[in-house]
Amino acid sequence: MPVPLIGLVLLMVSGNLLLPLHRVVTIEAKMASKRDFFQDPEVKRLLMKHGFRVHITNMGSREIAVQDIEGYDVVFPSGQPAADLITRRRARANRPALTYRPFVSPIVLATYRDYAEALRNTEVDGGRVAVPQPGSGDRPLYYTLDMERFLKLAKGEGDLGGQRSQGSGEGRQARAGGYRWDDIDPGHRHVRNGNKILAQTPDICEANSAGTYLGLVAFVEYGNDAPDTVEKAEELARNIKPLLVEQGLPSSERAETYLSVDGKSLAPISVIYEHQFLAHQIQYEAKEGRTDDERVLLYPSTRFVTEPQLVALSPDGARLGELIRDDPELQHRAMELGFRGRDAQSDATSDQLAEFLTERRIPVPVTSADDTRAVLPRLSLLERMVQIVGDCPPVQGPG
Repeated sequence: MPVPLIGLVLLMVSGNLLLPLHRVVTIEAKMASKRDFFQDPEVKRLLMKHGFRVHITNMGSREIAVQDIEGYDVVFPSGQPAADLITRRRARANRPALTYRPFVSPIVLATYRDYAEALRNTEVDGGRVAVPQPGSGDRPLYYTLDMERFLKLAKGEGDLGGQRSQGSGEGRQARAGGYRWDDIDPGHRHVRNGNKILAQTPDICEANSAGTYLGLVAFVEYGNDAPDTVEKAEELARNIKPLLVEQGLPSSERAETYLSVDGKSLAPISVIYEHQFLAHQIQYEAKEGRTDDERVLLYPSTRFVTEPQLVALSPDGARLGELIRDDPELQHRAMELGFRGRDAQSDATSDQLAEFLTERRIPVPVTSADDTRAVLPRLSLLERMVQIVGDCPPVQGPG
């Protein structure tokens, strides 16, 4: 059969011959971790159906905010602070931008079962550091992490009990420089690791997840409140700096390390987004017929739900933002990739993700109404704290 005729048959079979011809717009975009969504083959297909091709320049959220964005149609930092930096700079330059919030994904601490169980069996000041979420069964995928007690471990403070004191009849008080994994599990029932107990983040000068985790730590260390002056913010940043930077070399993407074969030996606890873990479990269940129950999540008892905002810088970018936010097929695919979709009517997160996970026999994470909702310092103070903790250069730009 001649080649042109073969192509015609293929077009007719696929149905593409019947579609009206339309212009394909290439969107130039800078994105952080939410590029996971746009790099998905099914999302690419759906976008192409609507006449969009997205070319992505990959970089961290804060890096997007501090670098030049001229010539781009959209930028998609992973959280509100970076988006606010961008929109405020644009407003001062009399070049306003439109923002879209198509889905949300909470910050979580990803770890492995052995480390979660070590924290579960450890008490600080009479209370357990981590507890399984209700209804988790014998091998829970999700734990609630008491942030105040966890940070005491990192600082080497508090009366350490639980498995550390088993057989000795007493706990242990304080360790200069912070407790280590061997301190809480001296018999190596779960772990054998002499490193400090810390959560590892990406480079705080680049990534929203690192800046958000800084905000969580600051909120807990400041008595469940946010500093309200430059002096207080700077002092707090210097005090918590050891809890955030004494963790080895930073990585631009913690989820990739966490999900790698060698992840357990490289980083016992990593700060990632919930959708990255759930997407892994969804894919793993589809392939293996069960969940990957060696990888688990710690949900901080002090919560902060990130609000990724797609910032449109051109008319084509605004069209893309509306499509991602409103198109049912794209919203459904976002759910299949682990994102919590937004209810278009109420602006709240929908229950579709929970239903989707239940259908696939994947446990559904729960958040308690009793959890404390963290409040980040106002933007200028958070940015100053990021600069101090990460020795980062200040944001440059108009104003």
